[in-house]
Order: sequence, then structure tokens, then C-alpha cells
Amino acid sequence: MQQTIDRPTSHRRPGLPWTGGFPPRRPTPLDPAPVRRPLPCRVEDPELWFAERPAQLEQAKALCGECPIRNACLAGALDRAEPWGVWGGEIFERGTVIARKRPRGRPRKVVAA
Repeated sequence: MQQTIDRPTSHRRPGLPWTGGFPPRRPTPLDPAPVRRPLPCRVEDPELWFAERPAQLEQAKALCGECPIRNACLAGALDRAEPWGVWGGEIFERGTVIARKRPRGRPRKVVAA
């Protein structure tokens, strides 16, 4: 004995207009997903954003330059008053933005001429 599988049939006769119910599904074109670049702070060494040396902090600021979430990162850091580090391309120290970090130690003496 051979078994057959009954396939569902359409209740609409061919040639008649659509009269209700759910409209026939049409395939929707899928938009290609946007290409996401990895965030520099997730790829590079995290110590770079919290370094003591000013040159390293400037390097971290440069990496933040093209970051797609730079503005949101800076706004969040300002809201939280981040104590230190590079956030949104700016250097924070004691919860405020500073232009440049001074190197550790005593500044060099300037010889008066």
C-alpha cells in the first residue's frame, strides 16, 4: 500500500480577484547589513586609554578620531564625570577634560639668560 501526503490547496479559484484574508506574501528584499568596524577601544590595548605617558594618551586620542560612537562616548563620560583616561577623544583628569597631560615628575629648570 502506497501512502500519499495531502498538500494544502488554495481555496481561491484561479482567475478570480483576491477577496480578503491575508494578502499573498511577497518576498521582501533584504537590505545588506551595514559593515561595522570594530571600535578602537575594543581592539587596541586597553591600557593605552589609561596610560601615564602623555604620548600614549595622544595616540589614544588619535584612534578615537574616526570612531562612530565618539560623541556618545564623550557625552557619557561627562555625565559620569569619569575620573581619568581618554573618553570620546578627550583626556579626562579628576572628572574634567584637559587639553594635554603633563609628564610625571618635576618640570625642567629653565636657565635664565
